[in-house]
Amino acid sequence: MPSFFATALLLSLASAAAVPSKRGSYGSNHGKSKLNIQVGDRPYYLVNDMDEGPLKQKLQKCSEGPFKTTDFVFSHRGAALQFPEHTVEGLTAARRQGAGVMECDVAFTKDKKLVCRHAQCDLHTTTNILNRTDLAAKCTTPFTPASGDTPASAKCCTSDITLADFKSLCGKMDGFNPNATTVEEYMDGTPYFRTDLYSTCGTVMTHDKYIDIVDGWGLQFTPELKTPEVDMPFDGYTQEQYAQDLINAYKNKGIDAKRVWPQSFLPDDIFYWIAKEPKFGKQAVYLDERVDTPEGYANATASLPSLAAKGVKVIAPAFFALTKLDAAGKIIPSEYAIAAKNAGLDIVAWSFDRSGWLNQGGDYYYQYVAKSVNNDGDMYTVLDVLARQVGIKGIFSDWPATVTYYANCFGLGK
Repeated sequence: MPSFFATALLLSLASAAAVPSKRGSYGSNHGKSKLNIQVGDRPYYLVNDMDEGPLKQKLQKCSEGPFKTTDFVFSHRGAALQFPEHTVEGLTAARRQGAGVMECDVAFTKDKKLVCRHAQCDLHTTTNILNRTDLAAKCTTPFTPASGDTPASAKCCTSDITLADFKSLCGKMDGFNPNATTVEEYMDGTPYFRTDLYSTCGTVMTHDKYIDIVDGWGLQFTPELKTPEVDMPFDGYTQEQYAQDLINAYKNKGIDAKRVWPQSFLPDDIFYWIAKEPKFGKQAVYLDERVDTPEGYANATASLPSLAAKGVKVIAPAFFALTKLDAAGKIIPSEYAIAAKNAGLDIVAWSFDRSGWLNQGGDYYYQYVAKSVNNDGDMYTVLDVLARQVGIKGIFSDWPATVTYYANCFGLGK
């Protein structure tokens, strides 16, 4: 027995010596020429949870794959259901799960460098900046503990710090505790349906690093120009230059425009790219948040033909806006979805696997079909309508494997 353990220890040490320890090697193919796409347990759990019927039977028949990367799957902030968003680790997980289009939400630092962050001012909920006294002091609003009916607060922006400062941060799961009286309590606010298992110190990314990683994998890009939360121009930095800098990053690295899907919630950004960078503007994605109110939804639906006439090719609302219930309670395409297709617009939806349990009708993303949603398996029922009836080009997902399973089963994307 002692000799067995000694041999095992020596083999273990030899193996460890042969494996690179640098984080830069994270996500490599480990010498293989082809990546083995893995979807894990979640798709099977969802399929088993579905109501009986032809869709469930079809998805069950696809259980053994094989699975491949598909551009129907847009990685939303990496794999944010379980990994800190916009980190190398999350992006790598999304690649392993078969996402063919990778996202970087783009914000700028104090020295006007581009980095991957969902919002310009979210560092206090997505990184460890408040634990870094040297950087916390630079935040727009320092941490203030909860007191009485006043919740805890903080506001830390990428524009508060330099690129060098940003690169020294650790990514964490997005969340905060409004009842916190200490920084440690404030940072401990991960939503109940996510996990901190992989949130030890996520490797944050600059926009350039993201491009290099995704280009090395041979996949497609979808950078979103985040709406600034500071007055523009910012120290002379204009919105137009910000939009141009995003495109320049791909041009400088020789990236084919056909691989890039630039996004923005601001129509002027989309029109700028269409006019100034038409090769990239052809695939610019207008993120349509006007649908959030009934009046906005009606106005957005009516405006789709005029957007198409102005050169917009791709529209992207939250996926709730693309479905509704008929008189019998069946999920069908919405007026918005029909209008978009009639206008000749491609549709990309967001964001799948971003809700908690659906046994009480879901949340924001299921609001128009809540009466017909009563279990997690209904996610695939909704996705099926989006894919085969609405005809979406792709969908962002916080856990790409869920959509990869479906897309491979129905031969979607390429």
